[in-house]
Amino acid sequence: MPNIFLIHGAYGDPEENWFPWIKSELEKRGLGVYVPKFPTPENQTLENWLAVFESCEKYVNKDSIFIGHSLGLAFILNLLEKSDRLIKAAFLVAGFVGYLGNPKFDEINKTFVDKKFDWEKIKKNCQKFYIFYSDNDPYVPAEKSREAVRRLEAESIFVKGAGHFNKDCGYDKFELLLDVLKKEF
Repeated sequence: MPNIFLIHGAYGDPEENWFPWIKSELEKRGLGVYVPKFPTPENQTLENWLAVFESCEKYVNKDSIFIGHSLGLAFILNLLEKSDRLIKAAFLVAGFVGYLGNPKFDEINKTFVDKKFDWEKIKKNCQKFYIFYSDNDPYVPAEKSREAVRRLEAESIFVKGAGHFNKDCGYDKFELLLDVLKKEF
């Protein structure tokens, strides 16, 4: 059985949105679920997030699945780029590549996104990518998600009117994500 890693975004935490619900649903199926709490917005840097994730590294294996929300996509890309281990899949929700054009977020996200990613290495370290995005996300322009779809050759899952897939948009549960996740275990 795979270990699942849930990665929240900027200004987020493990208890927000659909994270508690999906964690519970996955644990009911006997899966190991890890939900680290990263520093944000204070002390939000890639280096600090990598330091927090070190305690989870020993649970990552070829059957692992990563689920990232928003900035979680960029963090997972950084993990895959620095790793020499293959994982099974990455599910990336409302994620983005590069700057968003929003000074509030661009400044604290800089260490995660201000770089040229080694896309080939990232793809080599993950068997399958799924990217969920919407047409009315107030933080992440759809084009930023579509760019990630292109670069990762990901399965694209467009959800009309889902906003940022957060509680404010009605996402305290995420049935579609669970349904697609089931393909991988």
